[in-house]
Amino acid sequence: MNKISVCVIFLSFFLFLHSTSSVVEDETRNSLLTFLAKLSNNGAQPGFSLGWSNFSDPCKDQWKGIVCDSQNISVIKLFLNTLNLHGTLDVAILCNAKSVAASLTILDLDDNSIGGEISADIQNCQQLTNLTVSRNRLSGNLPDSLVMLNNLKRLDISNNNFCGKLPELSLISGLTDFLAQNNQLTGEIPKFDFSNFDTFNVSNNNLHGPIQNANGHVFPDSFTGNPGLCGDPMPNNCSTTSSSATAVDHKSSTKGTSNKILIYSGYGILALVCLVLLIFRICSKSKKNDDKKVADAPVNQNKVASVDDSMVSKYSAASSEFKGGFSRSQYSVTSAESTANVVSSSLVVLTSPVVNGLNFEELLKAPAEMLGRSKYGSLYKVIIDYGATLVVKRIKDWAISSNDFKLRMQRLDQAKHHNVLSALAFYSSRQEKLLVYEYQYNGSLFRLIHGNRGGKAFDWPSRLSCAATIADTLAFMHEDLQKVGIAHGNLKSSNILLNKNMEPCISEYGLMEINDQDNKLPGKVSAASSASSTFRADIYGFGVILLELLTGKLGQHNGVDLTSWVHSVVREEWTAEVFDKSLYSEGASEERMVNLLQVAIKCVNRSPEARPSMKQVAAMINTIKEDDHEDKSSTFFDV
Repeated sequence: MNKISVCVIFLSFFLFLHSTSSVVEDETRNSLLTFLAKLSNNGAQPGFSLGWSNFSDPCKDQWKGIVCDSQNISVIKLFLNTLNLHGTLDVAILCNAKSVAASLTILDLDDNSIGGEISADIQNCQQLTNLTVSRNRLSGNLPDSLVMLNNLKRLDISNNNFCGKLPELSLISGLTDFLAQNNQLTGEIPKFDFSNFDTFNVSNNNLHGPIQNANGHVFPDSFTGNPGLCGDPMPNNCSTTSSSATAVDHKSSTKGTSNKILIYSGYGILALVCLVLLIFRICSKSKKNDDKKVADAPVNQNKVASVDDSMVSKYSAASSEFKGGFSRSQYSVTSAESTANVVSSSLVVLTSPVVNGLNFEELLKAPAEMLGRSKYGSLYKVIIDYGATLVVKRIKDWAISSNDFKLRMQRLDQAKHHNVLSALAFYSSRQEKLLVYEYQYNGSLFRLIHGNRGGKAFDWPSRLSCAATIADTLAFMHEDLQKVGIAHGNLKSSNILLNKNMEPCISEYGLMEINDQDNKLPGKVSAASSASSTFRADIYGFGVILLELLTGKLGQHNGVDLTSWVHSVVREEWTAEVFDKSLYSEGASEERMVNLLQVAIKCVNRSPEARPSMKQVAAMINTIKEDDHEDKSSTFFDV
């Protein structure tokens, strides 16, 4: 009787667990399907399909746009960007579903045409670290409940129609990226600690009042297009409250005089507009005559070179336009009637339809946001007229001829690999090199390692898989480009970007070969060394990336070199102290981590000749990955 009772209890408990699991799965599936139905107007747009259905599981059947945890139980990331969705956003559907709200960390809806508002229910998605809804048709006030998202790191609401005051987002201590440009926001900017931000932009809104605590941490470009803002870093100083009150009293007492001034000012502005139109017409007529002369003249090699040089000077003059928010350049480089040779000397399009027909002038006119600057050049995010988002890499003073650069870019374009970010187009002159890439919204490996410290988003299987993917990709590129001597030249974690599926993607391949003094690589020979040494330098850079993945530490921090620190710790036989503590808490195999550490140490050997090839490195890492997978499988079956 007792045995029967135990069996009944066990069976009841099993059925209870099964039914509970089914309820969770049903809730997850239903909430996702309903959410998508709202976004897509119930799938009304022709040909739209993600393959989601009531008869499959979001995780086990790997629904498109969805990333689940390592156990394939919970949805942790939702990527529905660039799908041409025209429906309505209803975050309550997701955030009121406990099974989704408890695990969702990333919600990406960029580059659609979604309408509606962000409702107050967003506060229930407590695990959100990334909320990006840029370039949509969203409107209304931002809910105050946004400040309840304590884990939020990136909030991008740019290029929408949001209005009203900003919530007190400064209460979110971990917020490192806030982009809200090109909306209709009003009121004052919260008292942010700008030293915490990697990117910040509220340009082109209707914000007013003082900017507090900037202290040189934010560029003026981040605030342009808000005439009511004052204080550092803006040029206009803030007046005191008392002087403002006096100004109001004075305005009311002199209302009649002000009206007269406004009338006369209107006449003056009208006269000024007429004068500008007259000058513009004269300049246009002169330009047409110049264009006609150019069109009638024979095209030869010297003429192309002349146009090329003029574009350099025009780009240099207009470079401030790239730096400054969303200013417009007044420079025209080529026209649609120009000859093929002149157009190609301006912007050479490779194989992408995204930038077909795009010319140099349009790049200068497009809204631009500076993403970074170094002694090698600058990086800009550019939104062109028909909505595509691009990245423009500007390189200065690279001692390579335009012809050699063109041949190099064409050869790189031939070496196709889906984990290498290929250039869409390029421009080259003696002094300037521009490369156009597709913008990657999920940031870099550097940010993933060092921007989520203490979090569990980047676990051991993900890090190992990332290392294997980069190694395989780099091995492929080395083998394909060995004969022509084109290595990466500047491999580091910030040059590993994450595509829409959160897969690592090597960027800026083959752009520069950095010399010893620039790179500080032990044992690396001078810039005039053979191509073989440059490939070996790539292996060193990859070794540093492996060390960052294993330790969670920066390659250089407070003057301490990561490779030197790892060597010293291992030498003292304290190897376990090397690894990121979060990996231990997630149950990572110390044996596999040690195996990967040994590979990294081989890669950063001080002697370039002693370093293995990337093909050998990739084979070693894939063996570790297979062993790790087998360990987990055997553990599962043992249980």
